[in-house]
Amino acid sequence: MGKGDPNKPRGKMSSYAYFVQTCREEHKKKHPDSSVNFAEFSRKCSERWKTMSSKEKGKFEEMAKGDKARYDREMKNYVPPKGEKKGKKKDPNAPKRPPSAFFLFCSEHRPKIKNEHPGLSIGDTAKKLGEMWSEQSAKDKQPYEQKAAKLKEKYEKDIAAYRAKSKSDAGKKGPGRARSSKCDVKALWDLCALSKRIYGTDL
Repeated sequence: MGKGDPNKPRGKMSSYAYFVQTCREEHKKKHPDSSVNFAEFSRKCSERWKTMSSKEKGKFEEMAKGDKARYDREMKNYVPPKGEKKGKKKDPNAPKRPPSAFFLFCSEHRPKIKNEHPGLSIGDTAKKLGEMWSEQSAKDKQPYEQKAAKLKEKYEKDIAAYRAKSKSDAGKKGPGRARSSKCDVKALWDLCALSKRIYGTDL
C-alpha cells in the first residue's frame, strides 16, 4: 500500500478495540517488565468481553462513537493528494499475482479466529495469524507451500502469455495507445479466474 498520506485521518476504532487497548495499558502498569503472549492475551480479552454486561461495555461504545464522529468530521475536510486515486490504471484482465503459502494459510484460518475472537481488529487478527504460522512445523507448512508453488508456476505462464498478447495487440494498433482486444483477453483470463476459485484463493 506504500507509505500513504500522513495527513489522512486516522481510522476509527471499534468499542472492542478500545477495550483491548485499555487491557494492554492495565497489563503494562501491572507488569512493566514482562512481555505479552499475544495469543493468550487475546484469548483472555475475548473471554472477558463476552462476560461483560451492556453497562460495562457502554463506556467503550461511547468512546467508539466519539471516535467515529471525529473520523467522519476529519474525512469531510480531508482532501487526498492529487494523483493519489489515479496512478497507473490496472488492466482488469491481467493475471492476479499468486498468493503466498502464508496467505493461503490465512485464508483458511481467518474465519476460525473471527469466530473465536469476535470484534478482534484487523491488525490483531494479522498478528494472531502470524504467530500461528510461525508455530507450524515444516511438515504442516508443506501443503500450503506446494499449493503456492503450483499457483506461482501457473501465474508465470499466464503472465508470459498475457504480455505476449499485449505486445501483439500494440503492434497491430501502431505506436498509439496499446489496448488489448477485450473479448479475446477476457475469455483467456476468465479461465485463470476460474482456476483460482478452484484453488480457493479468491479472498
